[in-house]
Amino acid sequence: MSENKFVNVYGAGLAGSEAAWQIAQRGVKVKLYEMKPHKYTPAHHSEGFAELVCSNSLRSDSVINAVGLLKEEMRRLGSLIMEAAENTKVPAGSALAVDRELFSAFITEKIKNHPLIEVIEGEVCEVNPDEITVIATGPLTSDKMAEYIENELGCSGLHFFDAAAPIVDFSSINMDVAFFASRYDKGDADYINCPMTKEQYDAFYTELIGAKEAEIKEFDREEQKKKLQVFEGCMPVEVMAKRGYDTLCYGPLKPVGLVDPRTNKESFAVVQLRKENKEGTMYNIVGFQTHLTFPEQRRVFRMIPGLENAEFLRYGIMHRNTYLNSPGLLKNDYSMIKNPNIFFAGQMTGVEGYIESAGSGLVAGINAAARANGENGIEFPETTMIGSMANYVQNGSMGKFVPMNANFGIIKPLEYRVKGGKSAKNEVISNRALEAIDAVIAEMKK
Repeated sequence: MSENKFVNVYGAGLAGSEAAWQIAQRGVKVKLYEMKPHKYTPAHHSEGFAELVCSNSLRSDSVINAVGLLKEEMRRLGSLIMEAAENTKVPAGSALAVDRELFSAFITEKIKNHPLIEVIEGEVCEVNPDEITVIATGPLTSDKMAEYIENELGCSGLHFFDAAAPIVDFSSINMDVAFFASRYDKGDADYINCPMTKEQYDAFYTELIGAKEAEIKEFDREEQKKKLQVFEGCMPVEVMAKRGYDTLCYGPLKPVGLVDPRTNKESFAVVQLRKENKEGTMYNIVGFQTHLTFPEQRRVFRMIPGLENAEFLRYGIMHRNTYLNSPGLLKNDYSMIKNPNIFFAGQMTGVEGYIESAGSGLVAGINAAARANGENGIEFPETTMIGSMANYVQNGSMGKFVPMNANFGIIKPLEYRVKGGKSAKNEVISNRALEAIDAVIAEMKK
C-alpha cells in the first residue's frame, strides 16, 4: 500500500464507523476524525463510537419488512454495524434491539484496533478538496462545519429544521372511499381525495386537538424559538386546528371544487394526498406536517375516511435535522457531483434512521475505497433496498426533498402482480433484492 493512499472520515457515528470499516477492509488507510471526548453535541453523552442517542431498537428483523431487508443486505456485504448488533442483541420479539453500551463498545474496539484506522480526536471544520473524504458529521453537525459545507463546498440549502407530512403506501388506501380528482377538475386527476361528513370531521377534529405531541429536546426547543417564522408556511396541522374549528376547512381540508363522483356533491371537508414518487406507490398527506407522536399520528390520521388501514411509510416529523438538498448535489455512490473526492454519509444525505445511516456509510465507504484504489465504484441496483436509498438521495421524489426511511415504496416495483397479498409481494421483492446483492458481491470478488 502506498503511504499517501488514505481516506479521511469525519465523524464516528454509525455512518462514519461503517464507512471507516469498509474502507480499511479494502486495504486503504483511514484517518477517522471524531470530536468526542473533547466536544459533544447536545444529544451525545458517551465517549464511544456509534452511540445510539434515542431508542436501542434497530426495528424489524424480518426480510419481508423494508428495514429488515436492508439489514440482511448489509450483513451479506460485511457490515460492522450489523456484526455489532448480532453480538450485542437483547430479546425484542421480531425486532432487533441491542444493549446500547455493549453495541458502542464493540464498534469502538473494532475500529480502534484495526491496523489501518488512525483515530484523531478533535473537531474538523474544513475539507481538503484534493483528499478523498467521507463527511459523516450527523444531523447535529456543528454550526461551523455546516457553514463550511454550505458556503465552501457549495451545498446550498442545508435544512436546520425539518417539517414533513406523513407518507402512506398507496396499496393501503381504501379507494372504495377515496377518489382521484383535481380541484375544479383542472389538469389531471393527480390527487387522492378522502371526503369527510360533518360528523366525521367533528370526531377527527376533537381527537386531533387533544392528541399527544412528541417531546421537544432542549436543543430543538431553542432552535424552534430561533426559526419560529419558518412554521407559518409549514405549520403543524394540530397547531392549525387549535386556531379554530373552521381553520382546517379553509386550509388543507378545503372541500371547494372537489366533487365526490359517487354523490355528485362537495363534502364537508376533504383530506388530499399527493403522489410522492413517479411510480405512484407513495402518497403524502397534503398539509399534515405534524409534531404528534408516531402512535398518535397512526391513531388519529387513520380516522380519515379511506385511511383507516393506512400503512405509514414515513411519519410526519418536525425537528432539527441538518441535511443536504441532495438531488443535484450527490450521486448514488454518495459522492459530490462536482467533486467526486468528497463523499457524504448518514442522515445528512437525506436518509432517516440508524440502519439507513449505516447503510449509506457502507456504500460511501466501499466507493471511497474504490476511488483511493483507482478502481471503478459500485452502483447498487434499484432492485435492492440499499440501492433504492442511494437512488432516492440522488434523485429525490416528486415533491420537496425530505429525509426518508427504508420502505418498499422507494424500491423498483415488480413488473407483474403477485397473488397472496402484501406479505407475498414483499417476499418476492426481498428475494429479488437478495439475489441482486449476491450478484454484486460476486462481481466485487472478481
